[in-house]
Amino acid sequence: MGAGHSHGDRPSLGPAPRRLRVLVALLVAPLVLATVVGLVVLWPDGDLQVTGIGTDVERGKAVVTEVGECRNDVDGCRLAQVDLVSGPGAPGKAEALMPYGPGAPEVAAGDRIVVSYAPEAPEGERYAFQDFDRGPPLLTLTILFAVGVLLLSRWRGIGALASLAYSLVLIAMFTLPAIMEGSSPLAVAVVTAAAIMLVTLYLSHGFDVRSTVAMLGTLVSLVVIGVLGWAFTRVGHFTGQVDEGSQYISGIAAQVDLRGLLLAGLVIGALGVLDDVTVTQTWAVWELADLDADATTRSLFTRAMRIGRSHAASTVNTLVLAYVGATLPLMLVFSALDLPFQIAVSQEIVAQEVVRGLVGGLGILAAVPVTTAIAALVASRLVRQRTPDSSPSHRA
Repeated sequence: MGAGHSHGDRPSLGPAPRRLRVLVALLVAPLVLATVVGLVVLWPDGDLQVTGIGTDVERGKAVVTEVGECRNDVDGCRLAQVDLVSGPGAPGKAEALMPYGPGAPEVAAGDRIVVSYAPEAPEGERYAFQDFDRGPPLLTLTILFAVGVLLLSRWRGIGALASLAYSLVLIAMFTLPAIMEGSSPLAVAVVTAAAIMLVTLYLSHGFDVRSTVAMLGTLVSLVVIGVLGWAFTRVGHFTGQVDEGSQYISGIAAQVDLRGLLLAGLVIGALGVLDDVTVTQTWAVWELADLDADATTRSLFTRAMRIGRSHAASTVNTLVLAYVGATLPLMLVFSALDLPFQIAVSQEIVAQEVVRGLVGGLGILAAVPVTTAIAALVASRLVRQRTPDSSPSHRA
């Protein structure tokens, strides 16, 4: 029988030589130091006071027990008896105004809802329906997602889930408060991306040279995205005030740089896609090198780029369609108004998604050759230092 070759979770190129490990450490150390300094300098102090419409409203959760007519003479007005589960007055019972009129959501007994509380309102009108409580179904979906990740990725899935949790906590505790306090959104986004990248790549894929190669490819691509995004948001005269959310933020927190916020979203939004591309390309190069004892930098780069071109094409398509989907309802409005395509796509709320999709796509296109070149260079060195007994042709 011919020689066989078996792959585990890790290719068998062997450990990196000491000189390569030192070089990798020298490349990573400044990035780690800069990220730590950025976190320290930009970390929010927590004393921001926000005032404006809606900022003094308290919220809680409740369960609807009965829905009936209001005691006033307003046609269609509905009032619900609710059991307060959390928030002001909980635990206890209260009356809450329900939405009514054309297009209003239907609320029935047994529904779990979120209620707002306005203490200055008249008795009987202090509580009002704000939205449905979607916590239970979202929790169920989260559990299904976590189980799926663990079943497919096994022990690596634990690292992936921990990385996801870390990313969300960092954004909640650092990114959002720092931007709200007036720090440069682009600087905050860069520090956030670096902090996420440093932890999640190693936590999800192991602390080795491959992860470092993927990180370097991701870093170069993020620089490309940041520079292109900065240039085209200025050339395109973007203001960042394109929807109710950004306009509301400008009203209650004038210190927030909305144009910078657009750039921050572009950088953070592209990070996850770049992680996928750079990790895939690095692992592809390692597998190719593991199969060929005579692999050179040139041959590894050429073969891995065949994989990368197909991956980049599908990923760019996915990214652009995701941004198009985000503006689909608005595009329907423009279609109903019979606006010419050139005018519709020039509207800032649509144009910013176009910029995000195209700039993110250019970042992906840069990530593939850059990451492949770095990975091929490193893997070919590992092939040359591999002992003859560890090459594929010598393994049964």
